[in-house]
Amino acid sequence: MSRSTPEDEERLLLDTFEATIRRITPDDRPLLHELTVSVFWPHKARDLDTFLALGQGYIALDEIGRPIGSAMYFTMGTDFAMLGMMVTTPRLQALGAGRRLLRRILKDCEGRDLRLSATKSGFWLYESAGFETVATISQQQGMVRPIHLPEPAHGLTLRALQPSDHAAVQALDRHAYGAARTDVLDAMGRLSTGAVVVERAGAVCGFAMMRDFGKGAVIGPVVAEHDQMAMQLCAPLLQQCEGRFARLDTPQHSDHFKAFLNAAGLGVFDTVTEMRIGLSRRATDGALLYGLASHSLG
Repeated sequence: MSRSTPEDEERLLLDTFEATIRRITPDDRPLLHELTVSVFWPHKARDLDTFLALGQGYIALDEIGRPIGSAMYFTMGTDFAMLGMMVTTPRLQALGAGRRLLRRILKDCEGRDLRLSATKSGFWLYESAGFETVATISQQQGMVRPIHLPEPAHGLTLRALQPSDHAAVQALDRHAYGAARTDVLDAMGRLSTGAVVVERAGAVCGFAMMRDFGKGAVIGPVVAEHDQMAMQLCAPLLQQCEGRFARLDTPQHSDHFKAFLNAAGLGVFDTVTEMRIGLSRRATDGALLYGLASHSLG
């Protein structure tokens, strides 16, 4: 084998190019898909279309138009935003593109409380930008096994979600999530392949939605007062997915609820860290968030 020369070594220098950052448009879906594939995220075209319809943000491109990073934000109400679709091509994660993109959306969202789901590779970046840890989100997923419906919680009645439940569902979610995400819930409703509520004395007190996402289905958002209610809501949706891939992202760490998901075939695949700037907002009593709509939407 011939020995390399200094000239040979110089030819191996990479990424000595100028990148540009511009606003994301709906036409950028193929570029976003390239980015998600590069980090092994399971997003399909329909999933990215949902994010593009609900949010705004920026994309970074190299000199020949290849995507190297993205960052989006989803405003909810007048004083809150969820940050998401924070992706940087793995080979360039240490070169500053992610930090520059984050700086752009922080400027756009100035004055709002913020929340995001940080992967292990992104945690240090968000912490250095002033984000504080809120909770660990468990990504539970797998092929759904046959399950039996749990015993109904005393005084609760399970039924399919109806259009007339809109106001009650929005109010429950606003309490559990900590912000009014009307557009997000409306979009989840349109995409839903299954949605249920539980009533107590004729009043809706919990709900769950399911839609196609990634490799199969995602159950979320799920809002419930306690484990037994959450299991009662999720069980019929899991039964619909029997033999298929399903996923549920939860900030709740009750052994009882996790045992239920594990028995259904949804083991812990990964975790992300929920982080915030500003008020925490997430409810700690009453209706609680048991299942996220997605990492990018909370």
